[in-house]
Amino acid sequence: MLNLERLRVLQAVARHGSVTAAAAELHVTTSAVSQQLTKLERETATTLVERSGRGIRLTDAAQLLAGHASALLSMAELAQADVDARSGAVAGRLMLASLPTAARGLAAPALRQLADAHPALRVELTEADPSESIPALAQGTADVVIAYDWSNAPLATPDGLAKTVLVEDLADIAVPAAHPLAGLAAESEARAIQLAEVGCGPWISGTPGTSCRDWLTFTLRAAGIEPQFGHTASEYATQLCLVAAGLGVAVIPQLGRVQVPADVRMIAVEPALRRRIYALWRTTAARRPAIIATVAALRAAARRQNEQASTQISGGGRTAAGSG
Repeated sequence: MLNLERLRVLQAVARHGSVTAAAAELHVTTSAVSQQLTKLERETATTLVERSGRGIRLTDAAQLLAGHASALLSMAELAQADVDARSGAVAGRLMLASLPTAARGLAAPALRQLADAHPALRVELTEADPSESIPALAQGTADVVIAYDWSNAPLATPDGLAKTVLVEDLADIAVPAAHPLAGLAAESEARAIQLAEVGCGPWISGTPGTSCRDWLTFTLRAAGIEPQFGHTASEYATQLCLVAAGLGVAVIPQLGRVQVPADVRMIAVEPALRRRIYALWRTTAARRPAIIATVAALRAAARRQNEQASTQISGGGRTAAGSG
């Protein structure tokens, strides 16, 4: 009988072509991966791994077995989810990966609610950009993901994943107090600006290759702006400090904000810079009570976030920071 965990290891090695990368994905040591592969060879009475220079190469038999592993692991997860659904117990370990602003604005209150209502459930939160978290979800190393897309750049969801919108989030342009557009924020009826009015920058944004940076580059170019990136900072709090120092401008979403520095002005954009925050999970695990409870807690946190946002808007308050 094939061991499912060993098949999961083989699948990871086949995906990355490396024991080291597979170990990093599975959060185990390289020796543990090698041991699992050796045991799988014994179980199948087949050579699965061959040396290739300093690395390894999977044999044709290993590639064939890895091709079956995905279906076998999906069926096993579906069976386990059905058993868990029958018991109704919200228990066990659940891996939640979230973009940082949603980790603060949604995940933190949701995890508090889950801890109070379901003490037998252990949720482990990791901050991750959607470019990392969604592949991790598809590969089975995350159970629930909080990700986002922008209205002009829809999220591509791989087969086998389900999603639900938690909240719609708006973003503003943060400019230094001495910026020519800063006076708009102080007007009694502050008008929204066109993105083209901000110009080429210098812009302060996240690391190249992340979802935020790629989206901002795409959006500015679509508005006829070739952006100049003056500084790179992953955390929105750091971006705001750089804006406050007069070193550039930045796009700052409203979700998960903390206090805006006194020397920063927040200006709305028309058309609005709007993003959707999603919860995603694998369809094979959809009946698992822990998944259902976690998504419900995130939805409840999203409702509270919407209520708070409405209160802040009616009260004229502006706050900010986060990352992602």
